[in-house]
Amino acid sequence: MQKNYVSNSEESIRMFKSDLIENLSKVHFAVPLFIFVPAIFIFIYKAFSAGVNFLNFGLYFLIGLAVWTLTEYIMHRFIFHFQPTSEFGKKMHFIFHGVHHDYPRDKKRLVLPPSVSIPLATLFYFLFNSFLVPQLLFSFFPGFLLGYLIYDMLHYAMHHHNFKSGIMKKIKQHHMLHHYQDPEKGYGVSSSLWDIILRSGFIREAKKVNE
Repeated sequence: MQKNYVSNSEESIRMFKSDLIENLSKVHFAVPLFIFVPAIFIFIYKAFSAGVNFLNFGLYFLIGLAVWTLTEYIMHRFIFHFQPTSEFGKKMHFIFHGVHHDYPRDKKRLVLPPSVSIPLATLFYFLFNSFLVPQLLFSFFPGFLLGYLIYDMLHYAMHHHNFKSGIMKKIKQHHMLHHYQDPEKGYGVSSSLWDIILRSGFIREAKKVNE
């Protein structure tokens, strides 16, 4: 099997000269929980305070989850795996995703640091706010944020936990094939749904991959 990584060390190379920026590029996997779990509950509270009924809340919450899965796929395939030609573009690609493929087990570069996740969440909030009324936005957005949290936590788990059986073993196998067999396939991380729909998955899932 072709080696598509530099090292399986739990640390990676230094990316920035500035200690401050270098530290901002790393994060403990639990940090997103402390930021976004309270945000999810705040939006749920705002939804019911705005008079949303349980049925509409549940419907838009699930739609938010579903939209996240597509967002995750699009960002991973078309943004994180975009291959720039300029030197600046190549450096930016390495910072945002290339380093993860070169050092796939780096414990502090497996979930998005707050310096990236908070601006992105804010951007998505105002995007959805442009076409959803507040009552529906407050129901939809916590589902979207929960989808992101599931993605982050599963991503960390896939790289650092050995699942013996069940659905998590299959999800991990799909992602490990993306890292260790063919990085141009298997863009879904928390789910292979969109890889199946858009035919970007692996024709035959390997029974055993290097972990």
